[in-house]
Amino acid sequence: MSQVIATGSIGSTLLSPGSGSAYDTAQKLLKPATFSSIVFQSYRNKCSQVGLRSFHVSARKSASVNVVPVSPEDDSKIEEHLQHLRGAQKFGDDSAGIWSKPTFRRKTKIVCTIGPSTDTKEMIWKLAEAGMNVARLNMSHGDHASHQKVIDLVKEYNAQSKDNVIAIMLDTKGPEVRSGDLPQPVLLNSGQEFTFTIQRGVGTADCVSVNYDDFVNDVEVGDMLLVDGGMMSFLVTSKTEDSVKCEVVDGGELKSRRHLNVRGKSATLPSITEKDWDDIKFGVDNQVDFYAVSFVKDAEVVHELKNYLKSCGADIHVIVKIESADSIPNLNSIITASDGAMVARGDLGAELPIEEVPLLQEEIISLCRSMGKAVIVATNMLESMIVHPTPTRAEVSDIAIAVREGSDGIMLSGETAHGKFPLKAVKVMHTVALRTEATIHGGQMPPNIGQVFKNHMSEMFAYHATMMSNTLGTSTVVFTRTGFMAILLSHYRPSGTIFAFTDEKRVKQKLALYQGVCPIYMEFCDDAEATFIRALDFLQKQGMVKEGEEVALLQSGRQPIWRFQSTHNIQVRKV
Repeated sequence: MSQVIATGSIGSTLLSPGSGSAYDTAQKLLKPATFSSIVFQSYRNKCSQVGLRSFHVSARKSASVNVVPVSPEDDSKIEEHLQHLRGAQKFGDDSAGIWSKPTFRRKTKIVCTIGPSTDTKEMIWKLAEAGMNVARLNMSHGDHASHQKVIDLVKEYNAQSKDNVIAIMLDTKGPEVRSGDLPQPVLLNSGQEFTFTIQRGVGTADCVSVNYDDFVNDVEVGDMLLVDGGMMSFLVTSKTEDSVKCEVVDGGELKSRRHLNVRGKSATLPSITEKDWDDIKFGVDNQVDFYAVSFVKDAEVVHELKNYLKSCGADIHVIVKIESADSIPNLNSIITASDGAMVARGDLGAELPIEEVPLLQEEIISLCRSMGKAVIVATNMLESMIVHPTPTRAEVSDIAIAVREGSDGIMLSGETAHGKFPLKAVKVMHTVALRTEATIHGGQMPPNIGQVFKNHMSEMFAYHATMMSNTLGTSTVVFTRTGFMAILLSHYRPSGTIFAFTDEKRVKQKLALYQGVCPIYMEFCDDAEATFIRALDFLQKQGMVKEGEEVALLQSGRQPIWRFQSTHNIQVRKV
């Protein structure tokens, strides 16, 4: 029988329907149902019928505050404004000790694609300072030598930084269908005829090669062919043994090696190509932290990759990219087999009607959270900042929605890879995420993440540690050698920061992706109490917690440290 130990005094009642005035006050302050909650209610009902857990985001009325302008220049003002918000968000006249909030940190993580604009030591250091948590290597561009340079620079940064860490994500190219080379861009107008052929080396004003031999077999008359996700579109009018003839619907300038999609269809290509396997081996050799696998259609691909990694002794997490029409019917099995998912909205919006993309985004985030998996929202988040120094207001709202829906990470692609303003883009994303998080009410019951961890006593302790964080406003300190307990806590989304101490540097890097987790490397000693004191002293010296602040110290998880296998405990300590 498991021994349950709880130390420390909690001078407050948990918020529940039976907890009296605090709960009643909170309910009175809640706004009525918003327009969006009414419109999407039918969709949420549909999700619940197929076993997906839907959730509502509620906004509570607070004292009048000034809105923080969203721009990189406002970074210096954000903490002062957040302090004001915290004061406005208190429930009432409870003691300051009980309701005081921990030092505020951004919880949603930022993934930055590294490219020609950012592949220098100076820029990687600046990106890290601006808020980058994960460096993404896009294997569709560059070669192993250029990616090796970036990996070495990120590892150099991690070796030098004491209070920050950058994880490395290798994103496979996947089975992309692309047009061939053209001597010069071809201007096409609506109504004009144009041909795509599987013959190699063709590039004229009215015909271009395609790099996929089964292209003609996959395409049918009446299909809509999209270039670069819809920048240009072609209606298939007829086909021969080696060519597909089209009518230009939406014209434009066709350049070399453009990405091609057929609306509503996926190419009958393997998800992991020969090039991808070479890149995966490159990642194993360099001990990257995550693979983002492109165009995953079923769980078999994930199992195949995980078996390969196991045979190599490689501890690399697999993130599946949901970007093809064929993946949607298999969402449950694909995400179950993986360590997380990426909502790759570019190709997803090309293969499916674009109005389905925001609904699928919400569904995928909800599904990942119900399964205890990481989730990243990607593509076009700050697309205009590739060429402009400020974002559109729609882009700002897009970031805020992803944060409110509960995404672990939000991603920048061309904005940081080849954009003109990579640092400003990261600062905007940081500021918008931080501002949005400050308005999300944290004093609520933790979400039920289902039966994922039902065989572990750790789940109950993670749940109650989250309740403690949400009720007392405490941060949580956890010690881990595998990352399991920190990841479990992250999925419950406690209101305070999760300070995850580990003596494994690889674990520290992986935890950089998970929402609300601040991973810290520290060598553990044999004496538990001495390690606890060192950890709290480190947090205080780094300004991560303040003197007199209460923190919840959690001992649980799959691998016991300083405890018996059957013993789990939570302590509340004052710094």
